[in-house]
Amino acid sequence: MLEYLRSLDVELLLAINRAHTPALDALMVTASDRYTWFPVYGLLIIGLIYLFRRPAILLLPLLILAVTLADSITSRLFKPFFARPRPCHDANLAPLLHLPDGCGGQFGFLSSHAANSMALAVFLAIVLPAGRFRGAKLAVFLWAGLLSYSRMYLGAHYPTDVLGGAAVGGLLGWAAATAYQKWSHTLKSST
Repeated sequence: MLEYLRSLDVELLLAINRAHTPALDALMVTASDRYTWFPVYGLLIIGLIYLFRRPAILLLPLLILAVTLADSITSRLFKPFFARPRPCHDANLAPLLHLPDGCGGQFGFLSSHAANSMALAVFLAIVLPAGRFRGAKLAVFLWAGLLSYSRMYLGAHYPTDVLGGAAVGGLLGWAAATAYQKWSHTLKSST
C-alpha cells in the first residue's frame, strides 16, 4: 500500500510538472519567490490595521505567530526529522523533471510554502467578518492554492509534501484564529 501511494505521489508530481509552458514557468517562479510575498503581505498588514484598528494589536501577533510556527515546524522539525529528499534531489526522478527555478534545499517533507500560506488563509477566513469579505477570503485561498501548486509545478515538492504542509498550516491558522476570537471577546467585555 505504501509503495502504491509513493508511486501515485510521483505520477501526480510528474503530471503537474510536465504541463509546463514559458508563461506558466514565469508565473510559478514569481508565485514561489518570497520577494513577491513581502509587498503583498505588507499591504495585507496595512489593510488589517485599517480594518481592525485597536483589535489589530492582538490580531497581527497571532497571525504572525501562526505563520512563523508553520514555517518553523515544517522547516526545522519535519524536514530534518523525515529527511525526505525533494523530487529534484532524487537521482532517478530529477532527470525527468522540468526545473525552471533550480532545486532548493535538500529536504521537502513538509512544504513550508503550503504551510505558511494555508495558515494565513485559514486565519483570515475565520477572523474576517462574514459576508462582506467573501472576495478577500476567496483570494487568500486562491493565493494559498497557487503557491502550493507552484511548488509541485517547479519540482520542489511532492503532492504529499504540499498536502501535509497545508494541513499543518491550516491547523495553526485555525488555532490562532480561535485564540483571537476568544481573547478579543475577553478584551471587549473587560473594557
